[in-house]
Amino acid sequence: MIFKTIKMESKKVLSSGEFLVDEIDFNDIFIPEELNEEQKMIAQTCRDFIETELYPNLDQIDSPDIQLMKETLKKAGELGLMGISIPEEYGGFGQSFTTQMHVAEKIGAGYSFSVAFMAHTGIGTLPIMYYGNEEQRQKYVTRLATGEFLGAYCLTEPGAGSDANSGKTSAVLAPDGKHYILNGQKMWITNANLADTQVVFAKIEKDRVLSAFIVERKFPGVVVNPDEHKMGIKGSSTAQIFYNDVQVPIENLIGKRGEGFRIALSILHMGRLKLGANVLGASKKTICDAVKYANERKQFGSLISEFGAIKYKLAEQVVKTFALESAIYRISKDIDCQIDKNKAEGMDKGRATIEGISHFAVEAALLKVYGSEVLDYVVDEAVQIHGGMGYSAEMSVERGYRDSRINRIFEGTNEINRLLVVDTAMKRAMKGEFDLFGKAEKLASDLSNAVVKAQPGETYYAEKQRNLKNFKNLCLVIIQGAVKFFDKKMILEQEVMNNLTDIMIEIYVAESTAFRLQKIEQMKGSDLMSLYKTILDILIFEAAEKIRIYAHEASLAYMTVDQATTFRVFIDTMTNVRGFNVKEARRRVANKLIEDNIYSF
Repeated sequence: MIFKTIKMESKKVLSSGEFLVDEIDFNDIFIPEELNEEQKMIAQTCRDFIETELYPNLDQIDSPDIQLMKETLKKAGELGLMGISIPEEYGGFGQSFTTQMHVAEKIGAGYSFSVAFMAHTGIGTLPIMYYGNEEQRQKYVTRLATGEFLGAYCLTEPGAGSDANSGKTSAVLAPDGKHYILNGQKMWITNANLADTQVVFAKIEKDRVLSAFIVERKFPGVVVNPDEHKMGIKGSSTAQIFYNDVQVPIENLIGKRGEGFRIALSILHMGRLKLGANVLGASKKTICDAVKYANERKQFGSLISEFGAIKYKLAEQVVKTFALESAIYRISKDIDCQIDKNKAEGMDKGRATIEGISHFAVEAALLKVYGSEVLDYVVDEAVQIHGGMGYSAEMSVERGYRDSRINRIFEGTNEINRLLVVDTAMKRAMKGEFDLFGKAEKLASDLSNAVVKAQPGETYYAEKQRNLKNFKNLCLVIIQGAVKFFDKKMILEQEVMNNLTDIMIEIYVAESTAFRLQKIEQMKGSDLMSLYKTILDILIFEAAEKIRIYAHEASLAYMTVDQATTFRVFIDTMTNVRGFNVKEARRRVANKLIEDNIYSF
């Protein structure tokens, strides 16, 4: 199979977190409706592979059957699916980040296979691709791109999970000066019993920060334990790995000495984004399973899809998934534009790519949280729609329910990522990347001017943008108040940080969805927009209710009760959105899903 490089048009791109303070035009974002024929062809290849090579063997793979998983991964490599992100000179197809995310979405419907595949193509391969030298790329990336080698990423240790830099694995230069002697232990390593190569993080001698190494499983002293017994993703190999005086050639150091922590963080940003795309695919698959069952199961003489309580669940699944999709493809295009900018400024292709991805650390953490929690909602309600059958291993939703849970722990727990969203945005602002604090101070000094009021003849989209602008201004005012009150101890106020992150999440996904609708209408005409506008109405209505609660909780943490009571009036004003019959709106969305008997939004 031959894939051509897809070039992205450069448009205005906001800095990471800048969506809180700056505006862009809807024409400046990318939407999935703009995917071209080549990207759709690649996606169809992924779907066909999953349907023919994976689904018939899911039970055996999850038994688990490590050999079958390995064979299935290698078949994906033979089709070229493992080389999507790898430049042509290293045996890949050099596709855009948007195309990579589209592949991640389609592979996301593959249960535990998607975990093994994404670990290999992402964290198991790309540290070498982006930070390795030419010799390392030729020796390892060329084989990883085709599936000849399978890769793993070894960061977590028994005493070093979220605090990765506290790891104890050590590397000491051997007397011959040609090797590092590696000793230590890694745990929760995805692909441990599949991988030929491992990207291993260790501290050289008495260094305070990590370095990264390429370790081959065949090196003497590498001991891989039997796989762990897990709640879900049972077909994915997960095990501890021990390093006992392993001699690692000095030429297998990735990047510079002490650069490992930066490599680890950069790769985690990428992993978070691709996890967001992965769970999108899983969510769509689960919705299809749920509606098909609802259209077959009868109770009290009627199909359960006719019941309002079931329609509520189906509609909420669709609204959340549609919003996630809108945000995923918005950020994908932004990253492609940043990569192009980095290349134009003279960066090496690999560094330009990883720096472009890392640039959007706020959105990466935000979408990892939102996406994993959307999927958890979707799979939970899918089991409920199935009733007792949803608890049976006969049904695919049972597997989906168990497999989903890990996503809130993978790539940094959601607790860590929630803290990162606000903390990273504030740090970026302090570096001068955008004026968060100046704008927040100005808004807080005169709350009456912070309110964006409706104008005569306000259009549908102008109304939604006004709602979103008020949400943003409210968030900025609370950031200003909290920072002023807590000062340098703000990072310790995790509950307040969580409130602010949840507000930012609601804003980003709702704004992405609003932009998407405007672009769809421009492309296809207003006669097709009624149902999409219903989705956006529900999304912003729900966002307003959530933001009202988050804002009130956050303000009570630094205000007196009397101050908070007065401020509550401001909160209510800023979260006031037009009322409508939400029940009927959800039913319209559900009815479309029920009629199609498949997710087709």
